[in-house]
Amino acid sequence: MTRSPEQQPASHPVTTILVADDDRGHRTMLRVHLSGAGYRVLEATDGDEVVPILTAEPVDLLLLDLKMPRQDGIATLEAMQAAGIAVPTIVITAFSSVESAVAAMKRGAADYVTKPVDIDELLLTIRRVLDHQRLQEENRHLRQRLDERFAFDNIIGRSKPMQELFATLEMVAPTDATVLITGESGTGKELVANAIHQHSARKRGPFVAVNCAALHEELLESELFGHERGAFTGATTLRRGRFEQADGGTLFLDEIGDMSPATQAKILRVLQEGTFERLGGDATIRVDVRLVAATHKDLEKMVAEGSFRQDLYFRLNVVPVHLPPLRERPEDIPELAHHFLRRYAEKNRKDVKGITPPALQLLLRYPWPGNIRELENCIERAVILCAGEQITPADLPPQMQAAPAAAPPQPRTAVGLSLRDMERELIRSTLEATGYNKSQTAKILGIARQTLLNKIREYGLEADAGAPR
Repeated sequence: MTRSPEQQPASHPVTTILVADDDRGHRTMLRVHLSGAGYRVLEATDGDEVVPILTAEPVDLLLLDLKMPRQDGIATLEAMQAAGIAVPTIVITAFSSVESAVAAMKRGAADYVTKPVDIDELLLTIRRVLDHQRLQEENRHLRQRLDERFAFDNIIGRSKPMQELFATLEMVAPTDATVLITGESGTGKELVANAIHQHSARKRGPFVAVNCAALHEELLESELFGHERGAFTGATTLRRGRFEQADGGTLFLDEIGDMSPATQAKILRVLQEGTFERLGGDATIRVDVRLVAATHKDLEKMVAEGSFRQDLYFRLNVVPVHLPPLRERPEDIPELAHHFLRRYAEKNRKDVKGITPPALQLLLRYPWPGNIRELENCIERAVILCAGEQITPADLPPQMQAAPAAAPPQPRTAVGLSLRDMERELIRSTLEATGYNKSQTAKILGIARQTLLNKIREYGLEADAGAPR
């Protein structure tokens, strides 16, 4: 492999084309024109050099001559398939051998050009193939997110803390500001991070997530920044890290409080300068990435103790977003429970349509230390075990039965309200907490159902209460 002066690693990721051609003069002609068009060009003198180069270098497109003495283009495509290497390929063939190009396309080539090569036609073909590849990548990212629900109005929560959260997200998502999401485990931090991405100008770019707590320090650095071939034992190929993968999009670092001081320093540099080096490499790489971080830990306390960098904390905490635990918004439990019920009834092909009032009461009085994730698992289990059309207390986990009895939901504000206003607020809050189940609301409040209906009409709560049930 040879590399011209203009082919040295750039400070920003550029499109790299590998030209495989045994004709030195033809290679030089292609290199000059492609470099002039802004591409980074690598060269292979024969087909047997292609797989080693693709293994060692990040290549976006292969320009492959079909006729070479040691290993021709067809054999090279077969070798790439055997090695599990998928790089968009344009083959070059003589005009009289178009059938060879067709054979190459059956083996995975994206397109072909004929000799003598028309440079304008070649550049158009390259752009078309690269655009198609980018579209495929975008579709792949979209398919990965099909089962997720990212719109703010699809993040479930009628409670005041959640409505305040939605207002903050609507303001911050369209910007490029760094966001720090805090909250206990299971509160939905990654869902919120992805919603921020989906409502940003970067939504057509990649959303890349990394759980910092799940990887050892050395593995985490390699995961984030990538590594060069031979950087450490087992590094047999060059690997692009998550920062490079997220270029033009959003990188979500979950549990950033579990990151070592050394890695913290490297993250700080990327935030300050937008640059880094792969492990084992010295080429400076520049990326354009929006960072969203999350943690369940108290970073301010960690800064005071010296286990988290103060300068990094200030860089991350540009826009703080706090997700309240489920126990602080019990009025959202019925809606969340019914949402998960519908999802898992469909997934498991069960004809489960609702939750009985006694079962709902158990859900309302349980403290949910695992938050929404625990509630989701609980409902999935209940749907699977349910023998009828409604989840009953017997379908819920044993710890639900032992949960302490809950007091009726309290009005949000008491000071300054009349007794009449307090009664109205208590009825409205209890209706919210039961998912507007009037029978369950009457039972919690200790009044007859008809009395509740009369109160609803008296206080003008018909629109909030919905249809009778």
